Amino acid sequence: MLDRMAAGWSNWAGTERVTPARVVTPASADEVSMAVKDAVRDGLAVKAIGSGHSFTGAALAPGVQIRPDALDGVVSVDHESGLVTVEAGIPLHQLNPMLLRHGLAMEILGDIDRQTIAGAVSTGTHGSGRSFGTTSTQLRGLELVLADGSVVTCSADERPELFEAARTSIGALGVITKVTLQCVPLYALQVVDAPMPVEEVFERFDELVAAADHFEFFWFPHTTTALTRRFTRLPADTELKPLSKLGRAIDDKLVTNVAFDALLRFGTRVPRAIPGITKFVTKAVTAREFTDHAPYVFASERNVRFKEGEYAVPPAAAVDALREIKRWIDKTGEKVSFPFEVRYVKADDIPLSVAHERDVVPISFHQYHRMPHETFFGACEDVFGAAGGRPHWGKMHRLDAAALREIYSRFDDFVSLRDRLDPTGVFANPYLDRVLGPAPQSTSEARR
Repeated sequence: MLDRMAAGWSNWAGTERVTPARVVTPASADEVSMAVKDAVRDGLAVKAIGSGHSFTGAALAPGVQIRPDALDGVVSVDHESGLVTVEAGIPLHQLNPMLLRHGLAMEILGDIDRQTIAGAVSTGTHGSGRSFGTTSTQLRGLELVLADGSVVTCSADERPELFEAARTSIGALGVITKVTLQCVPLYALQVVDAPMPVEEVFERFDELVAAADHFEFFWFPHTTTALTRRFTRLPADTELKPLSKLGRAIDDKLVTNVAFDALLRFGTRVPRAIPGITKFVTKAVTAREFTDHAPYVFASERNVRFKEGEYAVPPAAAVDALREIKRWIDKTGEKVSFPFEVRYVKADDIPLSVAHERDVVPISFHQYHRMPHETFFGACEDVFGAAGGRPHWGKMHRLDAAALREIYSRFDDFVSLRDRLDPTGVFANPYLDRVLGPAPQSTSEARR
């Protein structure tokens, strides 16, 4: 286990910063256990970080910061069952090519693959599709280090109460060291990217969701056009027609990253230019069709830095909520530089999942990192919260435990388990204190 000199750390978006008291890089569950026991001895709280892609302080570690760099191995691959066990620190962009080489794939992925697998499941990361849940629904087993330093495993058959809650736990129950995933045979995706009038998308949203295996759309609120994405799942041996390197470079790097960033830097200095910029970018993103293996389709390159919030609202309320926030933007003249992203996620039984016991339409809202976001994000939270939305654990929101208890029927069950497993707040930090409430025996000293 490597101990590092503590240095300042910030997340990808620059929304959270901390200088830990100590940084450790364990290479095994036993070394994680040692790090936890040492932290408890020294009166320090412990947090494991992933890639730093969460926009919230969920993994902020003022005490001991556990970095998973050395916990990135492949433990086992069972081709017959599709069960794959990996260490918790493996990033998705390394996991997916490994699965492909074995003829396997994750059933569903989000649109960014920079996260570690543990970070993705801990915050409830998801993709889009009426028949597909969050990434956490693919879990079949976990290994964790608890607050007393014990290394435990859990599944639907072993410590089921812990497994049920730990599938999306925001890091509150322990440090995940291994995950077992239910993978599926490798498959291809036929992609149709096409612009469509946003009002048509609103009117046909249910139909568009039902007609595709995966459907989502992006919409800049100063425009009248939505950029739609429809994926159809096909066998792995389907003839592939991937994007050319030149086409991918132009669309996914030049237009939506390099040029977009340059335009938004100008828009930051001249805010009145923002509506025109968003209209230009919408027109510059071309319609296209291609077919490729799933790992090369789901994730997109995201180099332009932004801040992000997201609320998962009931499907019946989604379109009305989007129309309401559009009215607010039109009325106030608020300049919004990034699109809304609208997806669909299937219901599950995970206590802290945004899709707990109901299908949801997650609506992501963004702002360029150099531009003010507070007023716009506040309006989005007001509108999407009033529509019955639940905030994504890894994205910016203002809710606290009292508000979250009202929108999660199993909230108190989760907190009760947290209180039993970590009564002194070994894994606490300011964000978890806000969204879950402090652990029953925690003190400010214990949560340094």
